[in-house]
Amino acid sequence: MNTGTNIVIVEDEDDIIDVLVYNLMREGFSAKAIKRGDEGLNVIRQELPDLVILDLMLPGIDGLSVCQQLKADSKTKDIPIIVVSAKSEDTDVVIGLGFGADDYLAKPFSPRELLARVKVALRRKQGSQTSETNDRLVYDELVVDSTRHEVLVSGELVKLTATEFRILYQLASNPRKAFTRERLLNRVVGDRIIVADRNIDVHIRSLRKKLDTAAVMIETIRGVGYRFSPE
Repeated sequence: MNTGTNIVIVEDEDDIIDVLVYNLMREGFSAKAIKRGDEGLNVIRQELPDLVILDLMLPGIDGLSVCQQLKADSKTKDIPIIVVSAKSEDTDVVIGLGFGADDYLAKPFSPRELLARVKVALRRKQGSQTSETNDRLVYDELVVDSTRHEVLVSGELVKLTATEFRILYQLASNPRKAFTRERLLNRVVGDRIIVADRNIDVHIRSLRKKLDTAAVMIETIRGVGYRFSPE
């Protein structure tokens, strides 16, 4: 099923490389590991893989620089990047997501979680991440309809503010994708906003309260921000 899907791993720890390559190839992916950041950047630019798994602490150049350069290049900016990081590197993870990384995994991570994140990132890239079109997102009891600007939970209409709706739609349109608070606000309200609107946590709390049973789908990532987790 995954034949022809190429993944480049930029990681310098042999044990982690072995786990990544074994599990990805077992699922039918083509996986290549590069141990240096500068070499990984060159390989990605040459081969244009379907997805990149990127460590932050690398010889040559660090993972943040690799991420930043890939997202600044029109040829590579749309390649999904999953950052892998030790828990002590939360600040770097936030910066990496701000540079455009799609998701992150804290070390140590389970192979099952890794594969789940990879598959979601690839589905999102292919534009088939929801059961319907992006105009109408459906996740179990939650329906987000951008055409009608409506949200339903278990068939009941939920009244949201314009900002709350945009936050929910942005998150639900990108399931399992991690957003920093700043990145999420920039996506939904842009730069031309009043200072009060910058308190994203207030909007999220209000949104969760209104969503009732569907509120569990909005997951807080400690030290990072938020993501939508329908599973």
